[in-house]
Amino acid sequence: MSEADSTTAGAGAHVLVIDDDARLRRLLQRYLVEQGFRITVAGDAAEARQILTFLHPDAMVVDVMMPGENGLSLIKGLRDSGLALPVLMLTARGEPEDRIVGLEAGADDYLAKPFEPRELLLRLKAHLRRAVPVNPTTTQRPIRLGSLEFDTGRGLLSGASGVVHLTGGEQALLSVLAARPGETLSREEIARLLDMDEIGERAVDVQVTRLRRRIEPDPREPRFLHTVRGKGYVLKPGH
Repeated sequence: MSEADSTTAGAGAHVLVIDDDARLRRLLQRYLVEQGFRITVAGDAAEARQILTFLHPDAMVVDVMMPGENGLSLIKGLRDSGLALPVLMLTARGEPEDRIVGLEAGADDYLAKPFEPRELLLRLKAHLRRAVPVNPTTTQRPIRLGSLEFDTGRGLLSGASGVVHLTGGEQALLSVLAARPGETLSREEIARLLDMDEIGERAVDVQVTRLRRRIEPDPREPRFLHTVRGKGYVLKPGH
């Protein structure tokens, strides 16, 4: 593979793969390295936590069912401690309800086993693109959300204490809403714009709940991200 092809495929992104299936770890490591990624692997949550004390990956691929601490508990704990990078979860159970549970724990995406490695590659690349500012030189007017400011061009949320780290899903949702402030978007339309058609409206509700925790002084009494009964959601910027 040429240097240019490698950059296009993986852009040198470093991915931590956590799965107790040694054969699958080897398969993913070999395939993703061929696509230009840098890969570190872990066999369980305890090993992953140890690795994360000195490694700061660009994304994670995490199996749900592992001996000891499962993937859902691992991701929820890491999210609670401030981890904001893209997380794609793997599971032998692919029902929509199972995917919702993964999103509630803090995953950005959910892939049912068995899966095609190329599908995992495409999803990883999509989430990594969301995690990188699209146009650092943009002069678009930022959106004000009380003490916070969202740079719509770069996809960055910041306040008096600095950048507020959003997950890929939270950033994508805020970007979609901020692109049309004051306009009510249906759950169906938001799901389509976020590529969540498979799991639909419930997934949108989960992401809204997570985003409100980031931008609202009191998520139970939203000032900026409002529910329009029977219609969807609307972002209303303000001080």
